[in-house]
Amino acid sequence: MIVQIYTMQTPEEAVQVARLGVDHVGVTPSNHGLPGEISVDTARRIFRAIGSSAVKVALTVDTDADVIVDMVTKVEPDLLHLCGPIAGISPDGVRRLRERVAGVRIMQAIPMGGDDALSLALAYQECADILLLDSQAPDIPGIGASGETHDWNKSAEIVKRVRVPVILAGGLSPDNVEEAIRKVRPWGVDSLTHTNLPLGNGSFRKDLEKVRRFAARAKREDL
Repeated sequence: MIVQIYTMQTPEEAVQVARLGVDHVGVTPSNHGLPGEISVDTARRIFRAIGSSAVKVALTVDTDADVIVDMVTKVEPDLLHLCGPIAGISPDGVRRLRERVAGVRIMQAIPMGGDDALSLALAYQECADILLLDSQAPDIPGIGASGETHDWNKSAEIVKRVRVPVILAGGLSPDNVEEAIRKVRPWGVDSLTHTNLPLGNGSFRKDLEKVRRFAARAKREDL
């Protein structure tokens, strides 16, 4: 089971998280007011610090291909996480973007709140390496960071129907990740909100004990 954790804000934090068995370490290089967002320079330093100890994932809610390519060029992720509004980049747009970020895999977020989640997943599997099934927050740009679960029955159906790896996100915590895995059978699981330690004023750092428990429970062999 692949474990993906968002969002790192310092090189030291990223190194600690990678040591806890996390496979994908995510950062949010942005200026859109996203939770835990950091500068491009900080993201680059984080990725250099973790080296090859984990897959380096960079999130963007942008839909302008030039902006995305500029970020990827500067940050140098292994995996680009597209989670802007789903109408912002069509499957054809993702295909064209792939040509401009050659060597970087693409993970497309699928919003799970509507009735079109399955059709979206089937369309975007044709252009993305990985699909990420996530809940959408009304007050945060893009898809994700809601801290809320969605209908796992829908997620399980997508896992059965698509031929690319699927990461389940949305409200996962050390307390519910095992149940989520049993119901959905994804390739990977993702956590942001429920592995955070709130610091006040909307800021946070990663709660390393919660990250440790999340990773350990997700990777249990008897699930």
